[in-house]
Amino acid sequence: MSRTEFYDDPRAPKPNTVVVAASAVAVDGDGRILLQRRRDNRLWALPGGGMEMWESLPEAAVREVKEETGFDVEITGLVGTYTDPRHVIAYGDGEVRRQFNVCFRARIVGGSLSVSDESTEVRFVAAREIAPLDMHHTQRLRIDHYLAGSPEPYLG
Repeated sequence: MSRTEFYDDPRAPKPNTVVVAASAVAVDGDGRILLQRRRDNRLWALPGGGMEMWESLPEAAVREVKEETGFDVEITGLVGTYTDPRHVIAYGDGEVRRQFNVCFRARIVGGSLSVSDESTEVRFVAAREIAPLDMHHTQRLRIDHYLAGSPEPYLG
C-alpha cells in the first residue's frame, strides 16, 4: 500500500483518523542508529507503528522494532512526543492519518537483523552518515533530538 507524507502542505488531504504510534531510536553497542528503508514510500525511517489495544506504548515500540528489524530492544528513555497537526500521512486505502507519535530511546538486547515486508533494507547508521539519507524531515527531527542528548524529552 502506498504512503504519502505531507507537512504544512495546503494540498494535503484532511485527516480522517488519529493513530497513537510508537517509534524508537534503537542503538547498537557502537552507538549506531537502527534504520529501515520503508517499502511504502522508499524513505529511511526509525522503526515504529501503531499501538494495539492490548499493549502500552513502550510495548508497542518493542514489538514494532522486532517486527520491522528482527531485533529485540529494551526501552531506556524518552526522546519526545510528536503531535504536530501539520504532519499528515495519506495511505492508498483512503486512510488519512494525523499521527500522535511517542519516540523512545532503546538499546539492542538480542535478535538478529531481518528485513520485514514493510521494509526493503535495514541497517545501523552512524550519526555522521545520516545527513545524506533520503528521509522525511519528521523522522530526522526525532533523530536530531536524540543526538542532542537533552535530559528532557521534546514535547511537540
